[in-house]
Amino acid sequence: MSQSNVRGRLERQVLRSVAVAQPEPERSRWLRLFTDWDFAVRALRYLLRLPTPMTTEDRRVLEQVVFPHYRARTEFHSVLFVGCQWYTRHYQTAFFPQHDYWTLEPSERARKYGSRQHVVAPLERLDQFFPEGYFDLIVCNGVYGFGLDSLEQCESAFGACHSRLRAGGHFVFGWTDVPARTPVPLEQIASLTRFQRYEFPALGTWRYVTQTPYRHIYDFYYR
Repeated sequence: MSQSNVRGRLERQVLRSVAVAQPEPERSRWLRLFTDWDFAVRALRYLLRLPTPMTTEDRRVLEQVVFPHYRARTEFHSVLFVGCQWYTRHYQTAFFPQHDYWTLEPSERARKYGSRQHVVAPLERLDQFFPEGYFDLIVCNGVYGFGLDSLEQCESAFGACHSRLRAGGHFVFGWTDVPARTPVPLEQIASLTRFQRYEFPALGTWRYVTQTPYRHIYDFYYR
């Protein structure tokens, strides 16, 4: 089946589907916003409909190091970004304008922050929307501990990511290393161990700890 036919089938499936409404808890949304020190500036840029880049170190690493690396590699064409907020709304146009770029987020209210190709569903249901091996790259940032809060959820979500990546595809996993946001020890999640660790060239490690008070970490894997 050609790529265009696959995309058309996916879009029809998404339109037919009825997403399970799982709004993000109010406390989680506000925590995401107010752990960013330049909130007022970004809010003003948002109101003026300007791009809203983040200036915290974890966002700098994501936007200035991780995204450019994958954008420059031509073998990474199909991309899924998981977890949408108002500060991610420019990601498609700014970083992946020529890619087969999708976003996924369980909150219907966050649809407007996603890409043109957007799925309203939890990550655990990823395998209901895409065929095996569809994506070259999946970025799951700020979802573990912010909706993925049980072992069962994590097993299903990471297992779905693994099966929907092509052989050799990459999985970027961003998470906050504080007790309130690490509900399940990562070493206990069997589906996460299916991935192989990838030493990210620009950072020289498979696990990069950003210099942030909330110890945001990026783990790099491949299938």
